[in-house]
Amino acid sequence: MSDWDRYGAERGPSEERGQAPWSAWSTAETQTSLTPPPWVSPPAPFPAPVPAPTPAPAPASGRRAWRLVLAVALAVVLGAGAGGGVWYVTHDRGTHDHVSATGSGSAAAAPSYRTVQDPTGYTLDVPKGWTRTQRQGAKAPVVTYDSPDGTRRLQIFRVSENSPAESLDLAENDPGYGFARQPGYQVIDRATGPSWAELTYRYDDQGKGGRRVIDHRFEAGDGSLYAVRSSGPESLDPAVVRAPLTAALGSFCPAGANCR
Repeated sequence: MSDWDRYGAERGPSEERGQAPWSAWSTAETQTSLTPPPWVSPPAPFPAPVPAPTPAPAPASGRRAWRLVLAVALAVVLGAGAGGGVWYVTHDRGTHDHVSATGSGSAAAAPSYRTVQDPTGYTLDVPKGWTRTQRQGAKAPVVTYDSPDGTRRLQIFRVSENSPAESLDLAENDPGYGFARQPGYQVIDRATGPSWAELTYRYDDQGKGGRRVIDHRFEAGDGSLYAVRSSGPESLDPAVVRAPLTAALGSFCPAGANCR
C-alpha cells in the first residue's frame, strides 16, 4: 500500500479519500359449320398476314452496358447489406458503468478536459481549471487535482501490492489507516475485473459533510499498478462524481508505454 494519505489527518485516509400474384389470362374461339347458300359467293380470302419484322439483336455493346448496369445495382445492394452488418457489430456495446484497465492515451481530450504530462511519469486527461498539488506518500508521490470551488477532487498514485484487489482491500481494511474506519462509512458498490478493482463508498467528512468516493485500482500499460480516486459531495449526481475518473482512466498512459 502506498499509504497515500497517512499524512493530512484533517481529511483522513478516506479523502480523496432495425410475388404479387400475376393473373393468367386465356381466350377461346368458337367456330361454326353452317354451309352458305349457293348464290352466295364465297368471300374472298383474307390476305395472309404479313409477319412482323424480327427485331435486330441488340448490339453487343448494348448487352454489355445492361450487364454493367445490373452489376452496379447488385453491388450497391450488397454493399448496403454489408454496411448494415458492420454497423450492427460495431454498435453493440456493453452498458456496465465500471471502467477498467489501461487506457488508450490516444484520443483527444473532451472539450472540458485537458491532457497533461505529469512529472511523476504518466499522461492523462484532467478537468480544465482544476489545480494540481503533489505530496510525497510513504512509497510514492500522491498527485491531487482540486476543482476551483474545492468540493471535488481527483487523486492519482502508484501502489506496490501484488494486485489491484489486494491493494484496495488493504486500503479499506487496514486497522491503522483503512478508510472503513471513517465516520458514516458505507459501501455503495464493489466491482472487479481481471486487472482492476473498484470500490464506491460514502462517509461523513467533519468539514465537508457527506462525501462520495470512487476508488479504482488497475494495472497500467507498463504492468505497474495505479490508483485513481474521484470524490465529491454526496448530494451531487453520481455521474458527475464519476466523470473525472472515467476521463482519467480512458487516457492514462505511463511514460514509455505503448497505449495506442
